[in-house]
Amino acid sequence: MSLLEVKIPPMGESIASGILAKWHVKDGDVVKKDQPLFELETDKITSEGTAESAGRIALQFAAGDEVKIGQIVATIDSAATASSVGSQLAGAPAAASSVGSQLAGAPAAAAAKSTEASPAVRRLAADTGIDPASVVGTGKAGRVTKGDMLAAAEKPTPTLPAPVAAPVAPRPAAPVVAPAPVAPGTRQTRRKMTPLRAKIAQRLVTAQHEAAMLTTFNEVDMSGVMALRAKYQDDFVKKNGVKLGFMSFFVKAVVHALKEVPGVNAQIDGDSIVENHYYDIGVAVSTDKGLLVPVIKDCDSLGMAAVELKIADAAKRARESKITLADLEGGVFTITNGGTFGSLLSTPIINPPQSAILGMHAINDRPVAVDGQVVIRPMMYLALSYDHRLVDGKQAVTFLVKVKQAIEDPTRLILGV
Repeated sequence: MSLLEVKIPPMGESIASGILAKWHVKDGDVVKKDQPLFELETDKITSEGTAESAGRIALQFAAGDEVKIGQIVATIDSAATASSVGSQLAGAPAAASSVGSQLAGAPAAAAAKSTEASPAVRRLAADTGIDPASVVGTGKAGRVTKGDMLAAAEKPTPTLPAPVAAPVAPRPAAPVVAPAPVAPGTRQTRRKMTPLRAKIAQRLVTAQHEAAMLTTFNEVDMSGVMALRAKYQDDFVKKNGVKLGFMSFFVKAVVHALKEVPGVNAQIDGDSIVENHYYDIGVAVSTDKGLLVPVIKDCDSLGMAAVELKIADAAKRARESKITLADLEGGVFTITNGGTFGSLLSTPIINPPQSAILGMHAINDRPVAVDGQVVIRPMMYLALSYDHRLVDGKQAVTFLVKVKQAIEDPTRLILGV
């Protein structure tokens, strides 16, 4: 037997442990190389562990257990690959088709159930979609009867286990991390806060306690951007393989505004002011584990297509728990879009140690005054929350006006004015 240890991989110097949120495999399964095995949830990210070798896996921890970085959570018997299981069954004294029946205590071969089924059983199998081989037969020599099929159609019945080389020692079933369905009449339920949710809570409270946070608002007419998207969307998709969304316009508008008002692109470190001269923009992504903020690097040197592609890739990996710690570090400014959920207005909380965050909101047709006339335009409220210890009101308002101007007249982004 050749055993390979499955260990919790390093996640970064600041992460020492995590929670085994989910196993993608069961104890005793035969896994393939690079197959996803588990999800590990830490106070910063949720990552996925994969198999380094094919073989039969033996789990040593259950879902919901806390584990340390480097800890062995399972072993893989690389000698028991899928192909070796098949060869072992083929060379065994008993026929492979009888292994399942022997384990279930039935004297007849499981495969014979389908090949020797009566016309009535075959007709019911076609009507119900139930495989006769999966039903425990009560007829002579374990044969499946019409009554067995009817009973299986009405309610689940014990099924035969899949053929295996040898019985696997039973282990306790892994508990499910997700909350169970709430029973009728239940007034309260309680579950432990996940490490990621606990970290989000801690960071939000820290931001409010340590920063002199203030929010300024403006509204932006989205007509220009929407017209530009409608005119060039098809050509953009054909050339780049990705849709031209709103977020790339706001990323480029933010970079433009940061260059015009560099005081917003700074942060406080102790009694020092750190001025940033690069433009790595965080884009908030909602996942079922909580809010993550992947950082798009060097946005000042990226075109619109590159920004869209990087945002789409980061959002996909965040939702699939494949984001890395490096993806979340180094941002100088964050953009969050509550409008995707219908939010009309909000006061976003800054993402320390950054000094400001831009909140986008829903686009709604509203009456506005243009050149002395009341017209209907697609309008969005913008909110800029900032650390007033570092950013003055004049800087904050000027920054938000620069964003507004760039969105309302996107040619400014091309001309840099």
